[in-house]
Amino acid sequence: MGSANALLIYFKVGPWERMHYRLGDDVDDYCVKCKRITNHSIVSLVNSEPAKVRCRTCYHDHDYLRCEIPPSKKDLKKMALLAESLAAGAPTQEESQEDSAAASAEASFEPGDSAKTKRAAKKARG
Repeated sequence: MGSANALLIYFKVGPWERMHYRLGDDVDDYCVKCKRITNHSIVSLVNSEPAKVRCRTCYHDHDYLRCEIPPSKKDLKKMALLAESLAAGAPTQEESQEDSAAASAEASFEPGDSAKTKRAAKKARG
């Protein structure tokens, strides 16, 4: 029973202690090729931090990403378009939704309106 407690204390690492990495150690990281978090081996170190790692599933070498999933190309395009539209002064999505809500409120009908008026308005909208 005493040795089990000693093992728990041995493996406990506090926030004040830094993990000491060595070449060949196993770390979890996001693999760009597998597109998931897998085991990796450390290939190179810079300032005692992993710089390059090798996926142990597909053997692809890449920079150490610290388990952070990079944004997809589609998300990058969306962010670029958003930044471009904001720089040009175009209305944001929220503003356009408010405008469409106001237009639909103006086009609402009273209970006494005839069916022909409603159908004509519906055809005009599309």
